[in-house]
Amino acid sequence: MLILGIETSCDETAASVVEDGRRMLSNVVSSQIDIHRKYGGVVPELASRKHLETINLVVEQALSRAGRSFRELDGIAVTYGPGLVAALLVGLATAKAVAYAFELPLIGVNHIEGHIFSNFLEHPENRFSTDKLVPPFIALVVSGGHSDLVFVEGYGKYELLGRTRDDAVGEAFDKVAKLLHLGYPGGPIIDEIAPKGNAEAIKFPLARMKDDSLDFSFSGLKTAVANFVKNHKLSIEPQSVADIAACFQRAAVEALVEKTFCAIEEKGLDKVALGGGVASNSHLRSVFKNRAEKNGIEVYYPPPALCTDNAAMISCVGYYKMEHSVPRPFESLTAEANLELESWI
Repeated sequence: MLILGIETSCDETAASVVEDGRRMLSNVVSSQIDIHRKYGGVVPELASRKHLETINLVVEQALSRAGRSFRELDGIAVTYGPGLVAALLVGLATAKAVAYAFELPLIGVNHIEGHIFSNFLEHPENRFSTDKLVPPFIALVVSGGHSDLVFVEGYGKYELLGRTRDDAVGEAFDKVAKLLHLGYPGGPIIDEIAPKGNAEAIKFPLARMKDDSLDFSFSGLKTAVANFVKNHKLSIEPQSVADIAACFQRAAVEALVEKTFCAIEEKGLDKVALGGGVASNSHLRSVFKNRAEKNGIEVYYPPPALCTDNAAMISCVGYYKMEHSVPRPFESLTAEANLELESWI
């Protein structure tokens, strides 16, 4: 089964052809980072305009690299939320046009679910694989817009265990990088300079929920960094910048790891999968790996190219939805900026 996936939820225009849900035949991503860098973040109007300019070319490249045509496809999968509405509409319009023209099923996909399923592309479920991932497991989706802790009971069956109550962790990385005059996007830059700093130099606070929930909160950590920079006036000294970056990163990662392992213990599971742009952070991966090895837990994560927004993960979800004959209402499918992750089984 061949599924064309289309992803335009934020600032990447992406298209991909995936076979049988796990085998990528192509994965094309056109990034807008250079456009938004000078603004220190994504400008929605510019993002949607750029999607309009590049979407047709990206789809054509995905088909060409896969060696397939529209008529060979079995379905179209497209992100319809959460994300920037104007950006989502570009992908939706394109997907609907192709589905209508070639009489193909149209499958709407939740972006967060896509990040979870990106792990299935890296860890295929087949009899030849010794490194396969199958539910149930705990999934941590961390990016510029999301910090979600999910119990994946099965393909399409989810329980949201925790989420951020304010800033997403990726957003916090970007804001701290801006405070330190490091540039945008902040995550990769902080990941690069943090190893040069002393992660014990400053004790930044971790949010403790009074209700003992598995939710996250990063606004207090971001504010603590801002106050430290303001009070000490050290933002222009390279070593101080590295120390602040290292201490911030350590605190952010510690919060993510602690909550995730609480969820693993609560559900009695032995597998955890990471997804989203922040999942490519080297310190996060290292801490998860070390903690998991000590507790007999298997950790799965995609390569960096599948951590950031891409369409292969959308194709993957589309395949499983088609396999389970999930209803695909063409007319009612529309962009939903704050789409919640819900089970479809």
